[in-house]
Amino acid sequence: MRTIRGMETPRMADLPAAERPRERLISGGPEGLATTELLAVLFGTGANHRSAVGLAQLVLQSFSAGGADALARLRDTSMAELMLHPGVGPAKATRILAAIELGRRVFLGRPAERCVVDSPQAVAAVLDAELAFATQEHFAVLLLDVKNRLIARRIISLGTIDETLAHPREVFREAVRQGAAGIIVAHNHPSGVSDPSSEDLQLTRQLLECGHTLQIPVLDHVILARRSFTSLRRTTALWSQPYPQKKAVLETQPMDYPLLPGR
Repeated sequence: MRTIRGMETPRMADLPAAERPRERLISGGPEGLATTELLAVLFGTGANHRSAVGLAQLVLQSFSAGGADALARLRDTSMAELMLHPGVGPAKATRILAAIELGRRVFLGRPAERCVVDSPQAVAAVLDAELAFATQEHFAVLLLDVKNRLIARRIISLGTIDETLAHPREVFREAVRQGAAGIIVAHNHPSGVSDPSSEDLQLTRQLLECGHTLQIPVLDHVILARRSFTSLRRTTALWSQPYPQKKAVLETQPMDYPLLPGR
């Protein structure tokens, strides 16, 4: 046993095998483990008179201070922030950061390249994991075939915490290169507010003009935030003036995108 301020905390080696997080993961899989236990497995060992579970509890309690979402804080944490916790050194911190990044890459690598993107909700489903919680603005383009299936997604530019830069030339270069029948553009607002700015509206007008000239329709411009998204197609009149889409587009329900014209 280890004593912390008058409280006895068992070492992992003192626990029955069936109660140790690592052994429980081996025997029953990771799904049955609490978040504290998963974090303890990554830590491997305790420190400063705390077991690995006790150390994990300390970190999660710190991240949930003030009613914060501990997992959201953990997802966005840094090496320096992790190492502020007594007992968490470079080795433990790097294991946590590597596990978070590996999980993000596995999620982003899921087979979704041919999914149908026919609504703002579908746009958010494709891009949320990559853009919604990013601390910099990312400008992305979804390239679609004639059945609105996703050919590819591309990050066109990265901005500062306050702004991003995207030029129609870069957006449509990818569309032409991939032979896309149409595109959807999207970017995130790190502020957490998905309302469009005047610059967002001006860029959308430019993209609609270029799409009209190149005959590559721009089906929507979606702004993603942490808990919400805004479709400019739904919330503005930009798709009717001054470059109206084909009649089929105007007759389509605002929550659904039309099928694109064949090439």
